[in-house]
This record gives sequence, C-alpha cells and structure tokens, in this order.
Amino acid sequence: MASILKVDEMQGVTSAGDITVTSEGGSATQSLQQGLAKAWCYISSTGTVVSDSLNVASVTDNGVGHYQPNFSSNMSNSNYNHAMTTGQHATSHNCSTDASAAATSSFRIRVANASESGTQDHANTYGLIHGDLA
Repeated sequence: MASILKVDEMQGVTSAGDITVTSEGGSATQSLQQGLAKAWCYISSTGTVVSDSLNVASVTDNGVGHYQPNFSSNMSNSNYNHAMTTGQHATSHNCSTDASAAATSSFRIRVANASESGTQDHANTYGLIHGDLA
C-alpha cells in the first residue's frame, strides 16, 4: 500500500522556506522553492485574452505580436528565466522574449510568423517564468 502524506504547510528546519529534495539517483539535491514555476500564462484569441495563468494579473497589448504579461506578485529582480512558445497547426510561428525589457513587474513576449516578416498576433501563446519572487 502506498503512503499518503497530507499537509497544509511545509517548513524547512534551518529556514522556513528552505526545503531540499533529493534526486532520483540520490546523489544530487534540489531546492523545492527554486524548482517551482513562479508565473505562467496562456494567452488565447487574438489580443490579450488570458485563458489561464499563475501569478499573471493582466496582459498589456504593446502592438501587433507584442504582449506584456504583468505579474500579480513581483519578482525580486529582472534576472529570471523566460520560456515562451506559440503554435498553430497550419503555420509556423516564432516566439521570443525581450530580455532587455524584463522588469520585476512584467515581461514581454514577441510573436512572428516564420514565413513572413514582422510580428503577428497569434491565437495560442504561452509564457513560463522561473526565478525568485520578491
């Protein structure tokens, strides 16, 4: 029979927010807090409709193919990791971030059609952030 652990809160022994998880092989450790996504969003339709998200309060439309998700809870600095993607069955799109525009309160996504020049609004755009919350 499998064990079941049910808790409402976890705290580390040394520090309340410091919980270490041992890897599958047992030789490495990972900080649970550092390994969690701090924000993600699914922007659907054309424009700034947020279908689902974590720690994203809204999305600003900065022009065609330029989206700016705004955090509900700020990051501690602008040195966080961005992972973006977009896709559609019929065409190929490129999705990137503007790292120079990263802020503690927001990040930027740029979407372009691979077969055309310039940016383009897209129906399915996704963003994921890893880093430290303020």
